[in-house]
Amino acid sequence: MLSLDHARTILDVVLKTGTEKGFKPLAAVVLDARGAMKAFAAQDGTSLKRGEIARGKADGALAMGLGSRAIAKMAAERPAFVAAATHAVGGSLVPVPGGVLILQGGEVVGAVGVSGDLSDNDEICAVAGIEAAGLKADTGA
Repeated sequence: MLSLDHARTILDVVLKTGTEKGFKPLAAVVLDARGAMKAFAAQDGTSLKRGEIARGKADGALAMGLGSRAIAKMAAERPAFVAAATHAVGGSLVPVPGGVLILQGGEVVGAVGVSGDLSDNDEICAVAGIEAAGLKADTGA
């Protein structure tokens, strides 16, 4: 189970990592395995819809059972399928890195979505947060 303490640790470390690395301001969301929001924050200076983009990365990872890096590859190879899947989940699927599954004991317990900098940098922050909480990250690589 993804606890609130896990979610807070993940969120704090995501934002701290971005700041320490000099990334642009980030928005981050932590979802449990059901897709319910456990934690969200947006740093000062994020653009208007960064929270929604972060949520779409995390939602997409949960919906597809894949880190969003794998979904990005799938979108390049099979764009019609990813477009259809995006429609099937109500539009909340953003097929770029930064949506990372959270694993505990081999089971998916949630997902993190991060948006604000380059997608690869968003993913770096998500992984740092998950690992800081003592959990395993699955980026879809």
